[in-house]
Amino acid sequence: MPLTEQQVLDALRVVRDPDLHKDIVTLNFVKSVVIDGGRVSVTIELTTPACPVKDQLRDQAHAAIAALPGATDVDVTMTAQVRSAHRPEQGMKTAIPGVRNVIAVGSGKGGVGKTTVSVNLAVALAQRGSRVALLDGDVYGPNVPIMLGLKTRLEAEGQRIRPAEKYGLQVVSVGFLTEEGAPIIWRGPMLHGAVQQFFRDVAWHDIDYLIVDMPPGTGDVALSLSQSVPVAGAVVVTTPQQVSLADTARAIRMYEKLNIPVLGLVENMSHFACPSCHHESDIFGKGGGEALASTEGVPFLGRIPLYEPVRAGGDSGRPIVLAEPESPAAQAIFSAAERVAQQVSIASYGGRKVIPLTQV
Repeated sequence: MPLTEQQVLDALRVVRDPDLHKDIVTLNFVKSVVIDGGRVSVTIELTTPACPVKDQLRDQAHAAIAALPGATDVDVTMTAQVRSAHRPEQGMKTAIPGVRNVIAVGSGKGGVGKTTVSVNLAVALAQRGSRVALLDGDVYGPNVPIMLGLKTRLEAEGQRIRPAEKYGLQVVSVGFLTEEGAPIIWRGPMLHGAVQQFFRDVAWHDIDYLIVDMPPGTGDVALSLSQSVPVAGAVVVTTPQQVSLADTARAIRMYEKLNIPVLGLVENMSHFACPSCHHESDIFGKGGGEALASTEGVPFLGRIPLYEPVRAGGDSGRPIVLAEPESPAAQAIFSAAERVAQQVSIASYGGRKVIPLTQV
């Protein structure tokens, strides 16, 4: 008896998304089933190309179909379509045209490598196949152009601003609007207006994730962000140092008060590994970021070690995830990017954030 589409779908019901806790058929991930004799081809559409369990789901689907009597050849194609994580409790805020998800990257204090993490997260998500934009919201210290090696002036596209492009990212920064080295002396209303313009007057094109590099601390830009647009969530950056952790706790609570869910916490500069002897030195302390994440009940996204090429890449305009993608620092950032995408996907289905068992 020849195979039927229903048999294939029934077999695929054993494949469950570990985050959404439902099978891929119920979730409508299976987009096509083509049967030609004993040859079976299926297409499975996930909620992000950066899905950390993509290979696991593909292998499980392949095994389930291959076990069917009469299946002689199985092909599983994985695709992705990012969903918006806009939540009803964010009210009637209007989504940004051309943008599915806004992700803020913030910190409680300066000097923790927030912009470095923002830039590398954005590039990592793009490298994993997502359509990504980067908005330099650190108005007083717009360093994103330096870290991307991008010198340009923004141009008009009709009635809107055309974003610059580099490394597959669409990029906007106040640094493109001012002379190099010129100070930006703005009061709160001017900041709010600039944030509004960056969101509404830029011609963003088909963006899965808009990463916003926030200013350090808990000031006007965060408030403007929360009032202006629906935000999928925030990534908070800290070092293991106690003074950083105290300020990071304040930043986490600020986002919660602003009704912006914290997608997770990144511990930057977690340790220094000697390139000669490979001994690890905990220059800023050890384990503080993970402990804080556990205390605050937010996901821990990983540790990024101190690594001189990370700094060099920021100065030269070539992020570490491109310059040395196999390095421990880059791998930590890729892992964090996948976990951020995972949290956004869960939120898009109204699910609860995943907190690794090591934190429970």
